[in-house]
Amino acid sequence: MPVISTPYDFHEEQLYVDLRPMFGQPLFLKCEGFNFAGSIKLKAAVEMVQSAEQEGLLTEDSVIVESSSGNLGVALSMIAASKGYRFLCVTDSRCNLTTRLMMEALGSEVRAISQEGHPQGPLGARLEYVRALCASDDRYVWLSQYTNPGNWRAHYRRTAPAVARRFPALDVLFVGAGTTGTLMGCARFFREWHRPVRIVALDAVGSVSFGGRPGRRMIPGLGMSIRPPLLDESFVDEVVRVEEADTVRACHLMARKGFLFGGSTGTVVSGATRWLAEHDAHDLTAVALAPDLGERYLNTVYQPSWLHAQYGEDVLEDAGTPAADGLTQGLAVGS
Repeated sequence: MPVISTPYDFHEEQLYVDLRPMFGQPLFLKCEGFNFAGSIKLKAAVEMVQSAEQEGLLTEDSVIVESSSGNLGVALSMIAASKGYRFLCVTDSRCNLTTRLMMEALGSEVRAISQEGHPQGPLGARLEYVRALCASDDRYVWLSQYTNPGNWRAHYRRTAPAVARRFPALDVLFVGAGTTGTLMGCARFFREWHRPVRIVALDAVGSVSFGGRPGRRMIPGLGMSIRPPLLDESFVDEVVRVEEADTVRACHLMARKGFLFGGSTGTVVSGATRWLAEHDAHDLTAVALAPDLGERYLNTVYQPSWLHAQYGEDVLEDAGTPAADGLTQGLAVGS
């Protein structure tokens, strides 16, 4: 049992859930939410803050500022509290109430920006606000998770090697795409590995990360309203796009078996099980990354009144059985 003095020193790297009993497909889910920040974003947050310190960008007067829909904001709040920095999270109306309260409990300031009429939606409005803020006062230090190489480097150094050690015969890795930091770090590592690994990205319908029409997205985490600056599609073999209703069904099916995961994880699992079913992949060694846990989604993904208002009264009608077909209707696959 480790003994730690700072909260970012602990991250469980070896926990996997075998999803075959639930979904009938050979899929191991790497659980990345067991740390004091509650998500995989802790790795990128640590890497980016440490890099900024090494480059002399952070001083005792600095205020770290970042645009985040939630999980990175919590991770940076925790690190800032531990290191004695001030932190300002710029978010929007999709940020879960629990997430906002967690950041504020850790001593951070949270500003939710209105995106009405902005051509690039909530993210565009947030980025515009952050740029203006930094231009107004040089005490603000923007880590910029969307462009910062520390975002992908954290997963090249930690996440992918951990998967490789546990599954030396890995055939396919499923990674959710938001800023694409996790995706790019893992893809770069496995491109250099001793055996070929198929990299499948999971994206939300309505995201424009890999092209396509922008659309409404109510569950924060995966997907972007602009093309991710970190993305290099040459490292990605396939893209699976997931409807939010399918994200919800996957979350609820796992919850019925006692596993309470977050919305980003539901998207990854829904898309991965669909891909495996379509490829008759019973002999493959497949791993998916679960970015988060479910407590921050109790008033959205796990709240019936919210679900019915967003997706209709029958959104959960297929979530009580383990049949993969019932979870993945309306899912589109592209490359």
